[in-house]
Amino acid sequence: MTVAADNGGASRRDDDARHAAEKLLHPVLSAHWDEPDSYSLDAYRRHEGYAAVPKALAMDPDDLIAYVKEAGLRGRGGAGFPTGMKWQFIPQGDGKPHYLVVNADESEPGTCKDIPLLFANPHALIEGIIIACHAIRSAHAFIYLRGEVVPVLRRLHEAVREAYAAGFLGKDALGPGKDLELTVHAGAGAYICGEETALLDSLEGRRGQPRLRPPFPAVAGLYACPTVVNNVESIASVPALVLHGKDWFRSMGSEKSPGFTLYSLSGHVARPGQYEGPLGLTLRQLLEMSGGMRPGHRLKFWTPGGSSTPMLTDEHLDVPLDYEGVGEAGSMLGTKALQCFDETTCVVRAVTRWTEFYAHESCGKCTPCREGTYWLVQLLRDIDAGKAHAADLEKIADIADNINGKSFCALGDGAAAPIASSLKFFREEYEAHLCGRGCPFDPAKSTAWADKPNSAHLEVNA
Repeated sequence: MTVAADNGGASRRDDDARHAAEKLLHPVLSAHWDEPDSYSLDAYRRHEGYAAVPKALAMDPDDLIAYVKEAGLRGRGGAGFPTGMKWQFIPQGDGKPHYLVVNADESEPGTCKDIPLLFANPHALIEGIIIACHAIRSAHAFIYLRGEVVPVLRRLHEAVREAYAAGFLGKDALGPGKDLELTVHAGAGAYICGEETALLDSLEGRRGQPRLRPPFPAVAGLYACPTVVNNVESIASVPALVLHGKDWFRSMGSEKSPGFTLYSLSGHVARPGQYEGPLGLTLRQLLEMSGGMRPGHRLKFWTPGGSSTPMLTDEHLDVPLDYEGVGEAGSMLGTKALQCFDETTCVVRAVTRWTEFYAHESCGKCTPCREGTYWLVQLLRDIDAGKAHAADLEKIADIADNINGKSFCALGDGAAAPIASSLKFFREEYEAHLCGRGCPFDPAKSTAWADKPNSAHLEVNA
């Protein structure tokens, strides 16, 4: 995206386009984030907070699960698995405790939705937890929060305290004789603990590493008991769904990806932030809302769901941001972490930084990921420095292929995705680094590559 000359007519057109795009937004979870006390119980109850609880508790647990399933709510943590179906997997009448674990270990590079949600509206999650625990017949829930975000941890503890004091948690919270306990656990900051089974191991006090499956968490999860692991946004979306109805929920989004969601827009954009709207919006629409790319620059590449999803280019601006649309474009919606990079960004350097992150965060349990990410970093650093040869491009593609689909968990897939996709779209840029030339984006090198015209780049007023 580039910015047109500053004149009144263009400015009015830009404002009209932005206002038209903003009408597509549908704030639900973020509707009252701008209130100074939005995180408090009083503020939450001013806006129908906890009004969904009595409605949900009046329903039979199995009927509630079926209701959420029919609404079409899909997990907002990355995979998009149907939430109601995940709840349905919990065995009934097994005589074991059932647990709900909320995954708040937001670690994906570019993702920034769960942490702001917990900071500004923690009671939406707590109300969702109450409803979900009734559905899966659980008397104890856990929130596994990334420990570095201390202000969020403190605010979440205070929200839990308020909920206990108001009787929404604790004794008889789910009805006479049905208590509900909620524990907030601060993790130690490992990316691998975002994987649900590694999270469970960490929650039990062990080193966070993925478990062999089967058995799946629904059968043998936390403390070897049936467990549901859901993302923060997934659970926080449940109260509005129950309160306003499944038809209301399905009126947004697409048939297979209904509902509202939070988009994290970051990078070289004029106004980064969280934008809440129906699934199926496009990056073009979100950029119109955010003022476009930074002045004087144009979009080069972007990620639809964080750095672990295959990158897309400006040719994909009109791809619907739902699970099916992004999948058909060759990527994954993931966490809806839209990182936008302009033409000044070196693709090789960006992919190298991402790969260094994955190599550092690999738990080391499986050989493809442990060894593969290490060697990818060495080769990418050589390419970036101009020390590599043409054969090394085939080598990194081969190593990435040996990791993808062959590692113990999805971390390996995430490490391979940016490499394969960047070679697909920007192979010439990799080749420009080879044989002693180094990065053409380095100020000490030639800037010809950065100035090279590209007819595919988007030329839209911002």
